[in-house]
Amino acid sequence: MEVKQIVLLCTILSSFIVPFMASSINISLPLIAKEFSMDAILLGWVATSYLLSAAIFLVPFGRMADIYGRKKSFLYGTIIYTIASTFLVFSNSSSLLIAFRVLQGIGGAMIFGAGTAILISVFPIKERGKALGINVASVYLGLSMGPFLGGIITQHFGWRSIFLINVPVGIIIILLVLWKLKGEWTECEGEKFDWIGSIIFVITFFFIMYGFSSLPARTGILLILMGVLGFLMFIKWEAKIQFPVYNINLFKNNTVFAFSNLAALINYSATFSVTFLLSLYLQYIKALSPKDAGLILFSQPIVMAIFSPLAGKLSDKIEPRIVSSIGMILATIGLFLFTFLGENTTITFIVFTLILLGFGFALFSSPNTNAVMSSVDKKYYGIASATLGTMRLIGQMLSMGFAMLVFSIFIGKVQITPFYYPLFIKSVKTLFMIFSIICFGGIFASFARGKLR
Repeated sequence: MEVKQIVLLCTILSSFIVPFMASSINISLPLIAKEFSMDAILLGWVATSYLLSAAIFLVPFGRMADIYGRKKSFLYGTIIYTIASTFLVFSNSSSLLIAFRVLQGIGGAMIFGAGTAILISVFPIKERGKALGINVASVYLGLSMGPFLGGIITQHFGWRSIFLINVPVGIIIILLVLWKLKGEWTECEGEKFDWIGSIIFVITFFFIMYGFSSLPARTGILLILMGVLGFLMFIKWEAKIQFPVYNINLFKNNTVFAFSNLAALINYSATFSVTFLLSLYLQYIKALSPKDAGLILFSQPIVMAIFSPLAGKLSDKIEPRIVSSIGMILATIGLFLFTFLGENTTITFIVFTLILLGFGFALFSSPNTNAVMSSVDKKYYGIASATLGTMRLIGQMLSMGFAMLVFSIFIGKVQITPFYYPLFIKSVKTLFMIFSIICFGGIFASFARGKLR
């Protein structure tokens, strides 16, 4: 096998296991809540803790990958992710479960910070959209198999088995990298790593993201304000040093890069919680088993997996902003349709809307990734990949933050029992209205990016 085929295989496998985990765990949440007696807010942290740690470390690890080696970063990240998955199998409390999810997030940050950058490094420009489309399709295959396969596994073997599946896949990736992937990619070798800037970045984003998830409490507002001050300090520091952890000029002087990342942030903020909310809705309100709920949720990501390679290939010929913007429009329509969700909503309506969402997301994601990575010089591939990953994770974190905020306002810190079902449905409808408005704003960010070619 050629180097680029090995790289594609490794990134496909890593791009599969991470979203597979994310979507599988959503199906398992009611069982986890029952075992550890977790309230709705704490349950949200099972998903959010991973996103928080992955988001705050992604940019520093992306920069490290550019300086010390992208293959090395990818390998170490996969090892950490696999070890964390093993520990999660044996978690016997909610605290340990969340702690190991944080460790998993650190491994995920190293994988994301290097994976796409290596892929872009080995594929020529003419094949880039196609390769990214295949890679994104593996993400959606992971998302699609998560609810379906995860639901079956959870029902028959318990929720711990979901984490166990990651272990052999992680070992295969590690062996492929060690034995088959020769060479290294270090476009910024010899440059100094900005430790001070990295520490400011990590603390700043922790304050902002943890603060947002703590709203409407005063602590949340205070942490967000501290985070904003830290962000201003970060920009000031990065502007004056020779080798910053993040090149601010990528946003200042590159419209395509800036607006493509903004579009990604908005899209994930609006769409990530869909699986989380519908998983709870289908199992609580519709009284479906994890397997049946997973089968219904399967309809969205399978559409993504089918159409992502086609959308990626299309973006090699047509301006990415046109394809992505059409995708954003379809996603907005899908989210708005979910505002009509109620106790008597039919499964047919839910599946149709999930298919529409899936098609919109497929049209958006691959072309948007192509636009981001093709808008920068190759020495910035690592940081560009990390930036896009950070936007994705911050968007996912914000999406979960909105969900937890609305739950805390309407339901409070209680377990979701039949008594609270009317308030739960009200919360879900409110969230889909918020997400459809956010996604509508993203259409304009997607169109505003300008031409790539």
